[in-house]
Amino acid sequence: MSSEVVVRAEAAGKAYAMFQRPEHRLKQMLFGRWRTYYEQFWALKAIDLEIRQGETWGIIGRNGSGKSTLLQMICGNLNPTVGTVTVSGRIAALLELGAGFNPEFTGRENVYTNGIIAGYDRAAVDERMDGILAFADIGPFIDQAVKTYSSGMFARLAFAVAISVDPDLLIVDEALAVGDEAFQRKCFARMERIKGDGATILFVSHATATVVDLCDHAILLHQGEHLYTGRPKGTVAWYQKLMAAPDERIPEILADIRTAAASSGGWEAPTSTDALRDLGFVEAQDEADEIEIASLDPNLVSVSTLAFDPLGAEISDARVLTLTGERVNCLVPGERYKFCYRVSFTQAARAVKFYCMTKVINGVHLGGGMFPPGQQTIPMVGAGEVIDICFEFDCAFAWGTYFFNCGVASRGELLHRVLDVLAFRVARGPVRPAMGTVDLKIQVEIRSSHTDA
Repeated sequence: MSSEVVVRAEAAGKAYAMFQRPEHRLKQMLFGRWRTYYEQFWALKAIDLEIRQGETWGIIGRNGSGKSTLLQMICGNLNPTVGTVTVSGRIAALLELGAGFNPEFTGRENVYTNGIIAGYDRAAVDERMDGILAFADIGPFIDQAVKTYSSGMFARLAFAVAISVDPDLLIVDEALAVGDEAFQRKCFARMERIKGDGATILFVSHATATVVDLCDHAILLHQGEHLYTGRPKGTVAWYQKLMAAPDERIPEILADIRTAAASSGGWEAPTSTDALRDLGFVEAQDEADEIEIASLDPNLVSVSTLAFDPLGAEISDARVLTLTGERVNCLVPGERYKFCYRVSFTQAARAVKFYCMTKVINGVHLGGGMFPPGQQTIPMVGAGEVIDICFEFDCAFAWGTYFFNCGVASRGELLHRVLDVLAFRVARGPVRPAMGTVDLKIQVEIRSSHTDA
């Protein structure tokens, strides 16, 4: 990865004038030298940011937090009120749906227009046209006015045009949310390829799992303030806690986030087994660490546990057990175990469900469970009641370290949730033809035959 800085923001902020009455605009024009007739609203407060070539950054935050304003400043569509934003290289941006397209032009005409704006002549656009049409896959609609397009067709063409200009910096602002699943996967596959080619990507999304999976770093914004920057897993966890908090708890949580941001590295978990080993709770592992009996390692603990505020119920005593009830955290591949936790209800709750989820070190979800399944719920749990719940599972994971999340909800609203409530390790099993994170119990059959010449 290059050390070249592609985006640098230095104390950059954007403010707007907020007028209480329409006539105040005129008064400001006429008498603004002597009196101010507006209130200043800071959509984005002074932000310092340095993004290097080849990195992928996620930008997350509530609606109105300043995400789109930041991207508009990076694209050059908005000038900062204070500070500076400098960008090097060719930019391709998918901002609000339809930005940069003339609704009266056909799709093909818009392709030419955008190509010329990007610095290509007509011949160069012609060379790319077949690839654009194949990726967009909108058929004969390419020669219809784009004002007749559905939002999905618009997104297809816009993304195809953006990636055709060989960008040094690709900016995507929720524009892919309108596409179908097949097209979204197609786009993410192309983004991974663009990233592999050394381009820088800025990605805004409310799909936090995608941010964790795709990005190297993440930024959390709140009401224009740059709250936190870190690994995607930790940044997303703070965002989720902020989103789930009741209004009266938000100031306290904001203070916690600022404290974490000011400390060295904040609370978030390391993102590699080497880093976990450096902290002393993952032992050195090699081909000789295959075990036949599950065990409990007291040094294997989660340093990234984050509990949301309890709202009438509280989770405790999370553990992994063997089927005979022994507490363990070093598991044998192929065996069955139970993930259990206790929920103490301080208030009566209706339509109750319990959840669990397993994750890899970087926060990507692997799979989990809920009880009762589907649309079923436990009709009523009384105040003072304590429930112990266990999810039995096959240890179908490859060698490595994993984490559990758990939660309890009532009528679809979380009562309590704990991220990274515990860590567990899966030992190396017998040598098998398995790859990746989950062992699918692959069986291989191979045959060789000869044909007569």
